[in-house]
Amino acid sequence: MSLHRNGAGAEGVPGEPVGRMSGSAEERRATRATVVAMGTLACPECDAPVSPGGRALSPSEAMSCPVCAHAGAVRDFLSLATPSRPARVRVVVSAPGLVIRSAG
Repeated sequence: MSLHRNGAGAEGVPGEPVGRMSGSAEERRATRATVVAMGTLACPECDAPVSPGGRALSPSEAMSCPVCAHAGAVRDFLSLATPSRPARVRVVVSAPGLVIRSAG
């Protein structure tokens, strides 16, 4: 497929055909993120700490306890109370939504 510009160019020269771009292009959008809290991820049943595995999680994402196998949403495992253990996570609000990241 080929496209043509109908108008004159910047120097008054008639438009030239516009061809295809070769290769692939990557688009990255800058997002702003703000840390809104520090908390811990622990099982609501047995209080065992749960690791996010080094990746960002959304509050509605499914998670399970590695000790007792209790399953639920990440928001059920998140506690924003004063952390009593060293395993902490950051609660970050970014452009697409809320994410939970390990505090490493």
